[in-house]
Amino acid sequence: MGLFYLSRALCARIAAASFFFLFGIGFSCWATRIADIKNALFLSDAQLGGLLFTIPVGQFCAIPFSGYLVNKFGSRNVLTFAIIYYPLALMSLGLAESVGQLRIGLFFFGIACNLCNIAMNTQAVGVEKIYRRSIMASFHGIWSLAGFLGGLAAIQIVRWGATPFQHFCLMGVLSVATLVLMRPHLLESDAPKPPKSETDDDNNKSLYKKFSFLFDGYIAILGFIAFCSMSCEGTMFDWSVIYFQDVVKADASLIRLGFICYMSMMATGRFLADRFVVKFGAIRVVQASGTLIAIGLFIAVFKPSIWASAAGFALVGLGVSSLVPLCYSLAGQSKRLAAGIALTGVSSIGFLGFLMGPPMIGYIADTFGLRFSFSIILFIGLAAAILAPRLKGKNA
Repeated sequence: MGLFYLSRALCARIAAASFFFLFGIGFSCWATRIADIKNALFLSDAQLGGLLFTIPVGQFCAIPFSGYLVNKFGSRNVLTFAIIYYPLALMSLGLAESVGQLRIGLFFFGIACNLCNIAMNTQAVGVEKIYRRSIMASFHGIWSLAGFLGGLAAIQIVRWGATPFQHFCLMGVLSVATLVLMRPHLLESDAPKPPKSETDDDNNKSLYKKFSFLFDGYIAILGFIAFCSMSCEGTMFDWSVIYFQDVVKADASLIRLGFICYMSMMATGRFLADRFVVKFGAIRVVQASGTLIAIGLFIAVFKPSIWASAAGFALVGLGVSSLVPLCYSLAGQSKRLAAGIALTGVSSIGFLGFLMGPPMIGYIADTFGLRFSFSIILFIGLAAAILAPRLKGKNA
């Protein structure tokens, strides 16, 4: 029985990790081709910022039903649908020939991102409960590693002369292969809701229907920390290549260097984060992470040379690496809400960072420049360190 239990746990962990890897590859496909699409459609920074706003709008619109679908049909079934829908939405971006077509494609791409995100993380919470120790950051580390490898692959794919659509089609092939091989090993049932009285169960249903999980102090603080992290992440995903192109003035072959450095250190940090959490505690890790984000952006803003900016972006990657995984892991440990609903609550607030961060960068950059925009994100990252101590005692 013991060997069977370990085998089942390991298979489930590998299966969940494979979908995190796939999702990371997919997002790097988009992030590394943003500059190409911007140039092809002759977009200004403000126009690009407005278009990037559409992705988190789609993500946010998906929030009301993503948690419901996962709770009703199970994360395994939702992930099966989402992992096919995701590359199809991505391919539509490569086919866009106008701003209107791109805007519609980005909206549905945002919905696909949210469905994948909630379903994958719910699977990860279930696997973590089997292991009975913190392993959430390692899943997000797989996502970041995939983003790093996807960035390296993008350099070669661009050299081959592949269009964004052709690039995105490769993602579709990889999605089908992963689904066929790994779906049988996903957990069939999700982590159970903590035992509660009938009154508490009724209240939880009311909380979900009315979105009053936003007033749960523990979930709200986790959400605001996720907001800070996602504002920084969204900025790096959507604007790091543009920053190296327009501010650093890097050669065309090096404009993806900042993104690659960022993703490589994000992956490294996530593989190490669980050990640091065990040794130092979640609150100290969050405080250190916010500080690293601020230091990294300070270097990139005030010394915008190729190698200084690359080093600064690497520190930002290390800083954001543990924040969202910790928020999701801690949300999954909520004593008042089911894992799917708690994750949805944190995502509801956190994704506002994706909603506001990248578009804000574009609009401000159009007037004051990208360096000034990135300096604002510096202080948003630092806010995560300030919020961390407020988590104490909130999950009683």
